[in-house]
Amino acid sequence: MATTVSFGEGNSGLQGGIFNGPVNAQFHHHAPPERPETPPNPSIVIPFSRDTDFVERQILDRIHQKCAVLGSRAAVVGLGGVGKSQLAIEYAYRTRDRSPETWVFWVHASNTARFEESFQHIANCVKIFGRLNPQANILQLVHDWLCDDRKGKWVLILDNVDDAGFLKARKSRRAGDTGGIQGGNSRPLVSYLPQCSHGSILITSRSGEAALQLVRHDDIIKVDSMEKREALELFRRKVGPEIDHDGTDDLVEELESLPLAITQAAAYIRENWPRCSARQYLNDFQKNDRKKERLLGKQGGMDRRDWEAENCIIITWQISFEYIQTTKRSAAELLSLMSFFDRQGIPDTLLRNQDEQGNSAQDAVHQNVSSWAKYDAEHNDYDEDSTSQSSADDNFEDDVSILRQFSFISANKDGTTFKMHRLVQLATRKWLEDRAQAERWKHQFIRNLDAELPTGEYENWERCQTLFPHAQSAAAQKPKEQDSLLDWASVLYKAAWYALRMGKGEEAEKLSVQAMKVPKKILGDEHSNTLSGMAMVGLVCNLNGRWDDAEQMEVQVMETFKTKLGVDHPNTLTSMANLASTFRNQGRWDDAEKLGVQVIETFKTKLGVDHPDTLSSMANLASTYRDQGRWDDAEKLEVRVMETSKTKLGVDHPDTLNSMANLAATFWNQGRWDEAEKLQVQVIETFKTKLGVDHPDTLTSMANLASTFWNQGRWDDAEKLEVQVMETRKTKLGVDHPDTLMSMSNLAFTWKGNGKEIEAVRLMEDCVRGRKRVLGANHPHFISSCTALDIWKAK
Repeated sequence: MATTVSFGEGNSGLQGGIFNGPVNAQFHHHAPPERPETPPNPSIVIPFSRDTDFVERQILDRIHQKCAVLGSRAAVVGLGGVGKSQLAIEYAYRTRDRSPETWVFWVHASNTARFEESFQHIANCVKIFGRLNPQANILQLVHDWLCDDRKGKWVLILDNVDDAGFLKARKSRRAGDTGGIQGGNSRPLVSYLPQCSHGSILITSRSGEAALQLVRHDDIIKVDSMEKREALELFRRKVGPEIDHDGTDDLVEELESLPLAITQAAAYIRENWPRCSARQYLNDFQKNDRKKERLLGKQGGMDRRDWEAENCIIITWQISFEYIQTTKRSAAELLSLMSFFDRQGIPDTLLRNQDEQGNSAQDAVHQNVSSWAKYDAEHNDYDEDSTSQSSADDNFEDDVSILRQFSFISANKDGTTFKMHRLVQLATRKWLEDRAQAERWKHQFIRNLDAELPTGEYENWERCQTLFPHAQSAAAQKPKEQDSLLDWASVLYKAAWYALRMGKGEEAEKLSVQAMKVPKKILGDEHSNTLSGMAMVGLVCNLNGRWDDAEQMEVQVMETFKTKLGVDHPNTLTSMANLASTFRNQGRWDDAEKLGVQVIETFKTKLGVDHPDTLSSMANLASTYRDQGRWDDAEKLEVRVMETSKTKLGVDHPDTLNSMANLAATFWNQGRWDEAEKLQVQVIETFKTKLGVDHPDTLTSMANLASTFWNQGRWDDAEKLEVQVMETRKTKLGVDHPDTLMSMSNLAFTWKGNGKEIEAVRLMEDCVRGRKRVLGANHPHFISSCTALDIWKAK
């Protein structure tokens, strides 16, 4: 039996009781007719209030100039966190201030949903007729409203267009699907952005590539970090006047003048004051990467960022990393590799053609190509290797382009190197660590660098100079895997070699000690890599005036080489020559002579008279003769070394210059001061050009010339040079370095000769105390300075 259910008057819908069969029904909703509304006055329609802490930036003038042209389109492009949206917000309010009759609209353009939501909001704000119809195409309504010049001038700001793909894509719809903000239309969203003479569009984007899909290249405004003055002002405004600003300059420099990073830091300091100041934050920040990651990983400080945007600069960048990883994995891998280099001067040669195992692609090809395959390639018109290389180059350039478009890297003017922000590198490494990928890319970086970094010989100095900062970066990033550790030690050894030749004693010591420890632990005390590392440490100790430490290391190396390789092996002889130099520095001239003669005779037999190692050992023996007062013997050897070096190495080679300096020192001892001066002036000028004013060899040659001036009675000239040498050595080497003490002694003698007896005595007293402390009471230099001081005081 059927039951009928009735609804009261005024109800509509399906009325029924019990149905024994299928029911078909159609619903028709009849909306009340839409009534025209009074249009509002022009206003600013953006979701952010004005920032009262906004700092004036010059780039805002460029934005205004571009957008002031009616019908214009411009894009503000830059790294996440450089303040693009903040600039757009301030521009919006300034537009309103300048032109109250101009509409200003804000569109969130990170994806389709937010774009459509923003257009719906605009339609509601300006009360577009027809917007209440569920079947209405809101995008078209807004487009038509904007195109109507009777509505007045307008500025449309599209924020966060990091991927313009969704704007260009046509939206597919199912048959019969006519609802939604876009109606039944499948036009791309970009078609709803009007081009008309009474409106302009400003876009913000992290990606230059995305921006270029909407504007011309000339209409892109590149935003970089703030100027130092701007960054300091931003920090002061954000942190407030009551907080101590000591350390602010250094802090904004560490934060690379990036607005979001500065705002984060200021928020943290303000929140934790007085237990945290700018100086304390800086000290924490500089401790290590973990501290940096913790401090920069904290949200806060920005209330004028979209809810989708992160208030943390590391996460902000990592979102972009994820996007690049998804769209172009090889570009993300390139960024991963680059994050371990020094941030400046990253050579493209160290980034190209590297497989995941750390071998160059070229090496991998050579290892696996058989002879018949080589023959076939050589006799085939189609050059497969060339095509493959061309494709690899194209892919590399594509990856570089993507990273540049996102402002993660920039190309230097030389066209062969790149640079990037330190904090971008930090964020990238953190991103890799979170995915257990950091060691892989650290290993890749180290192997690439080891393959390219040459030894510290003179002919390699230019290349070493370019790569040395990256070796320093590698030194701070010790790997975990054993194979990678040995490559790492190799990089550090070669870097220490170069630092030694450049006179960078402190840096050379740090590098050489680390380079020695790794093979010693992995390969054992007697492995050749370990012994080479120990020999390098000995040379560095010699440079740094720590002669007892040098002797201890060199004796161990020499004895091991004798046992393993024999007395006549070149490695053994080199270790003996190094020890002889240490004996000479210790004032043990007889021991130095005995060992030096043995080395020279064996080198002559094994390598020849003109071999560089033979010449070097002859130069060392000549210096010992000079210390012993055997000046004729010294001169004979030094002339031969100098002439051979000029022929074999060239006049400007550092070894040739040192041989000239040694001969000049002998001339000085012989009283041939004019000849000494002539040689010394030539040596100094070339050393200054080749090595720099502060290099130890340059300073030694300057000190020698000053001594010549002293003997010529040119006290003022001598004093001027000696003061310069002494002060530079104090700064570079330290007060207690033997070379510094030598320059103090020389200056004291000059002051004494120039009638400054009180100053001379005081300085010599300081020298005596230092030499006793550093050299010991039995060293000839200590004894000579004591004797001079006693004579001066007696008078």
